[in-house]
Amino acid sequence: MDLQNQQRVKEIAEKYGPENVVVVLGSSDAEGASIYAETVTAGDPTFAGPLAGVPLGLAVYHIFDPLFKEKVDPNLWEEQLGMMEMVLDVDGLVNAVAEMRNEHSKYVL
Repeated sequence: MDLQNQQRVKEIAEKYGPENVVVVLGSSDAEGASIYAETVTAGDPTFAGPLAGVPLGLAVYHIFDPLFKEKVDPNLWEEQLGMMEMVLDVDGLVNAVAEMRNEHSKYVL
């Protein structure tokens, strides 16, 4: 997650309260998704950005997570995400983010 996005997430969490923020990731690789999820929950693991040492504990989900998917209109889902769901490792992506969420998040949907 680049430094500008880290700053945006931090500002939004400060403005609205971390209990009111849900981060939805769309990364196509599990390793990247895991790092992004760790950044918004436990803080920037590289200690380089605005979230270094800032454990926001935000609720974080991959867009393919069934808990998130059930909240989206099925027609819109199919139109926008159906093809990607067929070609990506959905389970790997969902599990990578869920692991960080389970370990570090203070909030859930």
